Amino acid sequence: MTKGVFQGRSFLAEKEFSQEELNYLIDFSLHLKKLKKAGIPHRYLEGQNIALLFEKNSTRTRSAFTVAAIELGAHPEFLGQQDIQLGKKESVEDTAIVLGSMFDGIEFRGFSQQVVEELAQYAGVPVWNGLTDQWHPTQMIADFMTIKENFNRLKGITLVYVGDGRNNVANSLLVTGAILGVNVTICTPKGLFPRKNIVDLAKEYAENSGSKILITDDVAAGVKEANVLYTDVWVSMGEEDKFKERINLLTPYQINMEMIKLTGNQEGELIVLHCLPAFHDTKTEYGEMVEKVYGLTEMEITDEVFRSQYGRHFEEAENRMHSIKAIMAATLGNLFIPRV
Repeated sequence: MTKGVFQGRSFLAEKEFSQEELNYLIDFSLHLKKLKKAGIPHRYLEGQNIALLFEKNSTRTRSAFTVAAIELGAHPEFLGQQDIQLGKKESVEDTAIVLGSMFDGIEFRGFSQQVVEELAQYAGVPVWNGLTDQWHPTQMIADFMTIKENFNRLKGITLVYVGDGRNNVANSLLVTGAILGVNVTICTPKGLFPRKNIVDLAKEYAENSGSKILITDDVAAGVKEANVLYTDVWVSMGEEDKFKERINLLTPYQINMEMIKLTGNQEGELIVLHCLPAFHDTKTEYGEMVEKVYGLTEMEITDEVFRSQYGRHFEEAENRMHSIKAIMAATLGNLFIPRV
């Protein structure tokens, strides 16, 4: 695969990339991680400038893009919610044209998928989706990179997502897994089943890849033979009024040691992923509030599992940097990037 396959392209949603292309980005991420661990420079973006647009705050996404850009030789410029006027005082089109004339690439993390697509339409430079309400593509390269690190393969692996089946992470896992030939189960209450258009899209990809897709509210059946248990927060940013509703719905879907046993798999055959932050204790303001109001000291994952030998969430978080580095280098790099 040559640089021409990626160069100049935006990375807005996983469904816009083929299985071969996604596998390449995963393998390139692993390659760049090895280079970093070995102390070998890889400054593919020397002298370039990257705009980081953040409508939604994030520890991992901002850190990953910042460090990745610097280690590739680029200069990252952070523009937070108070620095950008997308759709308020300035149109997305006008903003995109201006930023595209000043920067070589643009990252956007916010609410609307339409906004990131408009940025890509008008900027004239690659745009990378750091998260929208619909998709989370940069997270997916890190997630499946982490899975490949642990199992040395992707095809035939069974990933079970438990929790809110309609959020951006569930959407992305379902579609990306289907493209890559990973068996994906979304285990969630019926009221939170993924939307039909997302399931239909995943099934369409699964027909070509051999992936098995299952949507179920049955925890015991859903997690059986899972190689990867994956969860996310029950209440996403901007949905803080839904704590009571989600706690009532999702408490049976908490990843705990009983669920680990239900998989039938043990250490070496099973890992647990979480894109973070995780409410596994009461050491946060949210955690304290949930304990005070609802009497829960743990939410989507128990502290016991979070700290257990199954957890790979911190490796997953580190891999955000390596995978984002691969995405930026592949789509923006001027040098030929060899097959890895």
